[in-house]
Amino acid sequence: MPKLIRMEGWFMKNLDKAKEWLQRAKSNMARAKAGRVSPDILNEDLCYDAQQAVEKAFKSVCIIHEIVFPKTHDIAYLIELLEKEGVEVPENLQNAKILTGYAVETRYPGDYEPVEDEDLIKAIEIAKEALKWVKKEMDESQRPPDPQKSLFE
Repeated sequence: MPKLIRMEGWFMKNLDKAKEWLQRAKSNMARAKAGRVSPDILNEDLCYDAQQAVEKAFKSVCIIHEIVFPKTHDIAYLIELLEKEGVEVPENLQNAKILTGYAVETRYPGDYEPVEDEDLIKAIEIAKEALKWVKKEMDESQRPPDPQKSLFE
């Protein structure tokens, strides 16, 4: 169970660190959504920002639930870690695993298929859903526990 601290009569988790990670995720998301504001910007780099938004969002959820995570870009690993610790990752976010390649293969010049506009649109949609889920997780973690519920569990 996450560690709770008492503040002004309410039980609340310390969410400062998780909020810092979420702010970084939002920053990556804003850059991805800004799109190709210059012809020098590549879809690969915008997809990397979408991947980073999801990665940092999932790490924020790890912090909310006091789950220790390693330095990794592997979204599949982060999902597995969350679920292993009892956090239910929504079905619509399972496909976020496909974004890992944008942090590894396409981040640098190499031999891969070019990232198309449709790929970028899909990456941004996944990142939007991830950020919505994290907001919900944060909102739920800030609610005081139901005293009736805890008596019977």
